[in-house]
Amino acid sequence: MTGYSDRINHAFAFAAKHHDRQVRKGTALPYLTHPANVAIILTRYDRDDDTVIAGILHDVIEDCVREGWTQEMLEERIGEKFSENVLDAVLAVTYRRVDEDGNEFDKDEKKADYLLRLKDASDCARWVCAADKVHNGSSILADLRRTMDPDTVWNRFSVGRQGTIRWYRAVYERLCEVGFDAPILVELCAVAEALEHYSA
Repeated sequence: MTGYSDRINHAFAFAAKHHDRQVRKGTALPYLTHPANVAIILTRYDRDDDTVIAGILHDVIEDCVREGWTQEMLEERIGEKFSENVLDAVLAVTYRRVDEDGNEFDKDEKKADYLLRLKDASDCARWVCAADKVHNGSSILADLRRTMDPDTVWNRFSVGRQGTIRWYRAVYERLCEVGFDAPILVELCAVAEALEHYSA
């Protein structure tokens, strides 16, 4: 079972440095609460250090290209500090801005590309993908249960209520389709179904 390790401690320090001053969408919560919860979910399923570290770092490349840090620099640092296996998993769950030919993706194309790449993603990356969606979806559900006006929650997302609900279902179905049959899928399915409950 994964417990405390110096590598995990360093991963949290690295994530804290790069997510500094970022907050969760529509809240005042420090952004680091999300990767921390992803790590907790992965440790609940006894994942190894590399998977937990990839969970902690999974949004760094996507969200932290700023203040002198390029994507290439972040990739190099993650690979050097935490291993190529961790870097590969992080890249597999990072939305790409452009395709192999340098053509820029629109929002729908980014999501389609993300789903497509799950086919060749490592088991580690698929675990991170599932844990990320479990936490994000569960956070949406918690906020919906606390509010008198669900639109204040759904309006955080550019795709709105139906687009958000469809996305969680699509990720679950894609993970099943590519042969990922880990026990966390039961939890992800429950999250998708609970979100669908709010579509009525």
